[in-house]
Amino acid sequence: MLANAGRTLAAFALGAALAFAAQASAQTAAPPVAAPAPATPAPASPSPSTPAPSTPAPAAPQTPDVDAAAQPFDIKSRPAVIVSGAAKWEDGYKAITTALAKARAAALKAGLKEGGRPIAAFVDTDDDNFKFQAMIPLDAPAPASVDLGPDAKAGETPAGRAIKFQHRGAYDDVDSTYEAITAYLDEKGYEAQNVFVEEYLNDPKGADDSALEMAIYVFIK
Repeated sequence: MLANAGRTLAAFALGAALAFAAQASAQTAAPPVAAPAPATPAPASPSPSTPAPSTPAPAAPQTPDVDAAAQPFDIKSRPAVIVSGAAKWEDGYKAITTALAKARAAALKAGLKEGGRPIAAFVDTDDDNFKFQAMIPLDAPAPASVDLGPDAKAGETPAGRAIKFQHRGAYDDVDSTYEAITAYLDEKGYEAQNVFVEEYLNDPKGADDSALEMAIYVFIK
């Protein structure tokens, strides 16, 4: 299971779709049939027809950015500063950003240079909770004698065969992307490991910031 797959969001979307279909059906119902004209009508100037009010077309729904040509490739490990954590799914964004801040502060205090965008590796998940490792990649391995404090440690980012996907939009909406990823893996016959990685390509202002750009790496067997 990749994540808490958004059953509530899916049910809401289905209800909204049914409501929209009923509204659209009422708006496009056939107009009443006019009564037949008399057999010998008196000459009269034709009255201008009144155009039916136009109904604006609904906006196209946004779909998760799952590349149909996505292919597995090998990811190499990189040195990193790591802070481990656990949280409930509803608290995930706050837990991850807090852990990343600790990892970044530890790297800065130790004089280590960052070598990439921050990532979170999800190492154990169920319907309610998850365990993760927040990582700040480094441009070089940390010295063996480095002191990273009580919360952080030196390590490496995950390595192996993975498929890369993209999520653009609020972190609160990421479940829909994971649902699309799950459908893609099922369609292509890929078997995912219980490890996946989120790489945060920019710095959103919060979980509801629609400007977030994120890469998702799903490791496969």
